[in-house]
Amino acid sequence: MRNNLIERRNEAKIIRRIVAIITLIALLVAGGVGFIGYNYIKSALEPVDPDNNKQTEVDIPIGSSTTSIGKLLQKKGIIKNGTIFKYYVKLNNISGFQAGNYKFTPSMTLEEIAATLQTGKLVREALFKMTIPEGLQLDQIAKIIAKHIGMSSEEIAKKLDDPEMIKQLMKKYPEILTDDILNENVKHPLEGYLFPATYSFYEEKPSLESVIGEMLSQTKKIVIKYSETMEEKEMDVHKLLTMASLIEKEATAKADRHNISSVFYNRIKKNMPLQTDPTILYALGKHKDRTLYEDLKVDSPYNTYKHEGLPPGPIANAGETSIEAALNPADTEFLYFLAEYGTGEVHYSKSLEEHNALKDKYITNKRD
Repeated sequence: MRNNLIERRNEAKIIRRIVAIITLIALLVAGGVGFIGYNYIKSALEPVDPDNNKQTEVDIPIGSSTTSIGKLLQKKGIIKNGTIFKYYVKLNNISGFQAGNYKFTPSMTLEEIAATLQTGKLVREALFKMTIPEGLQLDQIAKIIAKHIGMSSEEIAKKLDDPEMIKQLMKKYPEILTDDILNENVKHPLEGYLFPATYSFYEEKPSLESVIGEMLSQTKKIVIKYSETMEEKEMDVHKLLTMASLIEKEATAKADRHNISSVFYNRIKKNMPLQTDPTILYALGKHKDRTLYEDLKVDSPYNTYKHEGLPPGPIANAGETSIEAALNPADTEFLYFLAEYGTGEVHYSKSLEEHNALKDKYITNKRD
């Protein structure tokens, strides 16, 4: 009996030790899990990559819930965890998120992201801005881009004509970049497709692809606005931007682009060549103040003195006012126009005789 008692006491000691060990392990596990959980949440509240300022487009559909926005941001690599984002928004009583197309970077904090979604505007300050004026050609745009991305304008121009890059861009922007830009007579596939605007960048030296992407995205945005009118008038993007580029290059500050547009369309209807000097200079590859008679002999599909209708493609980038005018020409019978020497005032006429008289009055005599 005594032996049984001793044996039971020993068993009790072993059980107590086991219970103590299990309790200690449980406490350590709980503490470890808590510590790991704390670090996980802390990490999820921080930017994905504080040094990465590359922008990513995120389209927030109308009626999106905080849960769906969180999942989308996580999928795009803008935040680490959509669920944590959801509870961050909830605990901070943040609301009023707006639908729209946003540009976020992995370096943004949850606070910045939430503020952007509330205001519809990017709250971070751009590292630099790049302005592309209306009426510029690809070689001129390349020089502006070169100042910001560490490539020469020659390298950029060559890259923008690279078939492989063009192919990739066509896949990414099928709404605007069609097979028309691959026409063998087109001088530069992207000519006229890089929209004139001021662009903000949030990394010191963005890639050429990202810069061009910004411009093509803006072109797409503008063109889509007029998709219904284009469909009604059976006008495709390439023809629209080509016509708009002619209007842009011919218009002065005092010109009515709708009247200029009407002249071009009226001439096309009458099977008359457009005879617009900017196409001659584009064919020559020169930037000149005046076109000489000898220039008109240039052998090029862009020579609108020799060939009827539109040239093979745009000759410059056009602003929205010229794009809109290309779709909505004024209702006139004008077949000619000229800009007055010294003032830029534009005069229109219905006949060659009237045009020549205006030319003598407002150009020849004033030059003399």
